[in-house]
Amino acid sequence: MSEKKDPSVWQGFKAFLMRGNVVDLAVAVVIGAAFTNIVNSLVKGIINPVVGAIGTKNLDSYTSCLKSPCHMNADGTVRSGIPIMWGSVLGATLTFVITAAVVYFLMVLPMSKYLARQEARRKAREGTQEVMEVTELEVLKEIRDALVAQRGAGSGGR
Repeated sequence: MSEKKDPSVWQGFKAFLMRGNVVDLAVAVVIGAAFTNIVNSLVKGIINPVVGAIGTKNLDSYTSCLKSPCHMNADGTVRSGIPIMWGSVLGATLTFVITAAVVYFLMVLPMSKYLARQEARRKAREGTQEVMEVTELEVLKEIRDALVAQRGAGSGGR
């Protein structure tokens, strides 16, 4: 009986960590956390003041009352009534849309164009290499045909 040894838990864990997608994911999380700070600064420093010029910077103060009368304490806790804080939902939605637009227009779109140019260059290089290989093949065929013709002409005279 041959005994098949199963890999140990440690070996399996090590193999899992060494997969490319796990390392890529870890790098993406770290880069994403750093990029979040940039996007938040952009939204708070540029976008919110522009929105604030039109309306208010803080949308959290917009509420409706489901059950009147609605009274809030200074710290934001509800004293009476049932407030619906639709301003905070609108603010979060706007922040999401603005963040998505910033990520798309400043990261995704330029990267897509860059990768498309790289792919076009790679295909052009492959096309040139293919043309060169075909040309070499044609030249070799011509040389072969010329040698066959010379051999045929040389043996026909005997």
